[in-house]
Amino acid sequence: MLQLYRRAQDGFDAVVTQVPAGAWDKPSECSEWTVGDVAGHVIWGQHRLRTWATGEEWGETAGAPGSPHPAVMMGDDPVATWRAARSSCFAALTEEALARTATLPGLGEVPVGALISLMITDHVAHTWDIGHALGLDVHLDEELVAVAFDWSRKNVVRRPGFFGPELTPPTDAGEQTRMLAFLGRRED
Repeated sequence: MLQLYRRAQDGFDAVVTQVPAGAWDKPSECSEWTVGDVAGHVIWGQHRLRTWATGEEWGETAGAPGSPHPAVMMGDDPVATWRAARSSCFAALTEEALARTATLPGLGEVPVGALISLMITDHVAHTWDIGHALGLDVHLDEELVAVAFDWSRKNVVRRPGFFGPELTPPTDAGEQTRMLAFLGRRED
């Protein structure tokens, strides 16, 4: 699963590196969040996963789901901040760390290793959110889409700051479009 997570991080990296300097304030597909807010949220998620993996206390909520302005997590160089957070997170995901238990609102106590599918889902959705906001034709990794769709069907939380209502995809829609519609996103 860690190889898939690395691929999800790679996909996010490929999109976030394409954000022009003046586009961080563009609206995203996440209601009330800019492209920078989406990036800040994903950066926050890297720190959050690392602290779950290491057992460190961490009370930072600026990038949490539903927070008003996660872009504050980006720092002065969003790509460098993302890459540093990604690197420190991945380095913390040892076999011992993946067996550690973390407590999550709405999910309860789960092994950190079980959270990798959640993080893949977050990366896949937000890769598309940023790419779509930039006008890119985003083709998500099919295997990652399958993991994200499976996790979402079992765990999605529909409330403001998390996921909106499920949309109805076109009848001939592929898996990416169907997964995005399930997460409240429309590919058009």
